[in-house]
Amino acid sequence: MKAMILAAGYGNRLRPLTETTPKPLLKVGGVSLLERHIKRLVAVGITELVINISWLAEQIEDYFGDGSAFGVNISWSREPEPLETGGGVAKALPLLGGQPFLLVNGDIWSDFSLSSATVAKLNGDREAWLLMVDNPDHNPQGDFGLVDGLVDYQSNPKFTFSGISVLSPQLFSAYQATHADQVVFPLRDVLRPAIEAGLVAGSVYNGNWCDVGTLARYQQLADRLQS
Repeated sequence: MKAMILAAGYGNRLRPLTETTPKPLLKVGGVSLLERHIKRLVAVGITELVINISWLAEQIEDYFGDGSAFGVNISWSREPEPLETGGGVAKALPLLGGQPFLLVNGDIWSDFSLSSATVAKLNGDREAWLLMVDNPDHNPQGDFGLVDGLVDYQSNPKFTFSGISVLSPQLFSAYQATHADQVVFPLRDVLRPAIEAGLVAGSVYNGNWCDVGTLARYQQLADRLQS
């Protein structure tokens, strides 16, 4: 199975750090966020990676190269301007191929074992699997409910999407068939029809997870991993 890491954002909420350093290269515990993801993927045997880049892209590509020094093969999906989560994946589909793939947001940290995020999560006619976590302080209302292993919008309690998922490329083909003029769009728009049709599975992880989206949360994680 291939994996894609989303690494194209501006990181505006992490300025001034991201004015000269792209968010994926920010270090926590002495290791950049992106390198941590790569190492964890290698640890579970996933070595074919697609990574999208935009803001300060040269720095990221220069550091990782083709990935061989890190035990992986990296295909870079270059975006002149960030295309958001959905648009970024859609642009990278030719690199991902026709099989389900693992998608990881580049600005999260977790000790969740990626070994359980496999194609098997899409048994039957399911089109996606989402890993969810308990709601953090910055997202108290959550994103999705979960009933009998299927993600929905109505049930309670609500959970927060972790930024880790297994997705069928057909999700994006179907979305683009009815939104051909859209290039920039979020993943949630792609997922909505499948969720409403009961085709998205989900699991809840109760372990350690952090959305490294602001200076405060970045510092909290850096302090935690250095202690």
